[in-house]
Amino acid sequence: MNSPLPPESLANLHVGNVSEPLCLTNARLVLPDRVETGTIVVEDGLITEISDGHVTGRGVIDCDGAFVLPGLVELHTDNLERHIEPRPSVDWPHLPGILAHDAELASVGITTVFDAMRVGSIPDGKARYSEYARGLSREIIALRAAGALKISHFLHLRAEVCSETLLEELAAFTPDDRIGIVSLMDHTPGQRQFRDISKLKLYVAKKRGLTDAEFEDHVANLKDLRDRFGDVHEAGTVAEAARLGAVLASHDDTTKDQVATSKHYGVTFAEFPTTFEAAQACKANGIYIMMGAPNIIRGGSHSGNVSALDLAVDGLLDIISSDYVPSALLLSAFHLGSVWDDLPRAIRTVTQAPAKVTGLTDRGRLEIGLRGDLVCVSLLNDTPIVRGVWSRGRQVG
Repeated sequence: MNSPLPPESLANLHVGNVSEPLCLTNARLVLPDRVETGTIVVEDGLITEISDGHVTGRGVIDCDGAFVLPGLVELHTDNLERHIEPRPSVDWPHLPGILAHDAELASVGITTVFDAMRVGSIPDGKARYSEYARGLSREIIALRAAGALKISHFLHLRAEVCSETLLEELAAFTPDDRIGIVSLMDHTPGQRQFRDISKLKLYVAKKRGLTDAEFEDHVANLKDLRDRFGDVHEAGTVAEAARLGAVLASHDDTTKDQVATSKHYGVTFAEFPTTFEAAQACKANGIYIMMGAPNIIRGGSHSGNVSALDLAVDGLLDIISSDYVPSALLLSAFHLGSVWDDLPRAIRTVTQAPAKVTGLTDRGRLEIGLRGDLVCVSLLNDTPIVRGVWSRGRQVG
């Protein structure tokens, strides 16, 4: 596993005074291995006390028996892209889009996010993907430096091997950009996520408005790009991830052979394996398994792939990602807690496990000395309701 990401400067994280102590009491604290009613105190951004007592006094917040858990850690979300392109071909102003994305994540209990951006352009054809990640990442970095963001942001570069410009785009980034994850993406039709090309047609045609003829051209173009660039781009991406100091992830592994290749490349975690075969191979090879929260909530994959709940029941799920619905992260964790009859174990999939796999040793657990990233949650008919969110002790939601 890579070394921990560089520590963040408290001054560069948030606007406002973060030194005011925070005390939450009469809370059901979700610790790594148990739930315990008590009190938690945050001072100067760090957890300084965890006790089983009930305290009173000025500034103390009585949680009235609500759960308090670590701030959620999100490794893969399409939410930022939704805010900067709310409709196909609608280029929304980036600064308000980033701020809206940041505020939305804070409101649902996410206090650390790896903003996912595609690198690897397809410059021709109606379903083209243009270069945008380098410019957008600079805007995020600038907002972070200005203290304008509520939560902690890192970068996740989704490296599309079926493209023409992948290596050139990756070369524009440096280790100073705080890139935590590089994922190997291969969306060649007929394999991985879209083994069933009819599912790809439904997805792309609906999103981009392609005719049948345009869709056939799109498929042919992707296959041609894979033939011309795929192997070189895979090897180059692995090298670039090492240069950037990023954790390497695979995406949509389907077969044992694909998992073996991931292992060879040094992949740390697998995003959304599509079959039991692939998930079992990941487990056997010590690769963490991440599945999507919408898959858990819906009871199945929208692409017709393996059910995340089925993997969870078989002990083949380590991390949950909100994927394309930010609010699903907390909802899926509580749902999984019921399935497993073990809430701490479920909460670890959205806190401790994603923090560990990306080398973030300062968060993801309620533990003295770690960041004061907290979420207060009550239940309404088994649905979690966010009552408060704090990032390093400062309320952000």
